[in-house]
Amino acid sequence: LVLKTYKLGEADRIVVFLTADRGKKRGVAGHARRPRSRFRGALEPLTWARIAYFERERHELVGLNYAEPVRTPLVAVSPEALGYSHYFAELLDEWAADADVDERLYRLGCSALEALLAGAPVEPLARYFECWLLRLQGVYPADLALSSGAATFLDGVRRVGPGEVDSLGASSRVLREIELIHRKLITMHLDRELRSVRVLNELRRS
Repeated sequence: LVLKTYKLGEADRIVVFLTADRGKKRGVAGHARRPRSRFRGALEPLTWARIAYFERERHELVGLNYAEPVRTPLVAVSPEALGYSHYFAELLDEWAADADVDERLYRLGCSALEALLAGAPVEPLARYFECWLLRLQGVYPADLALSSGAATFLDGVRRVGPGEVDSLGASSRVLREIELIHRKLITMHLDRELRSVRVLNELRRS
């Protein structure tokens, strides 16, 4: 899963990606910013891709040979869904440790991407994703003060997949309550607000 990229030199990109069996990796995609790059369309955040790379002794960065998209959020049905794909990727990047294998995080990212592409409603899906991420990392308090609707939704999250989250029937008021709780927990853990949160807020206003 591609988590993020940033510029390197005049034509290259650093790519941060999450693997199922080797944890989080960082690599150089040579000439990735050129118009005819072999990486074109494969480096969008939360893209599920087949990536070939090689490791060099005493080098922190791997070298990417190619990346072939398998599932991409670029075909998401709405700008909001694409915005949430960036949000999910940023959360995974913040929580995944370099070279620390955690297949559960990888599966969570893949299942969220599949649900987005299947048209799952983004607000309940985001609350689902946050809940599982916080639980997997052991930072979800057991004694939260919740309304009955919020408690019902969070209990249901344990029983359904992300593609079925709309079946839990949470109201917008309940989802907003959970969002504020999760936002506080995430900000407290990271000691800052995520950049993608500001983007999502702008999308809502527009």
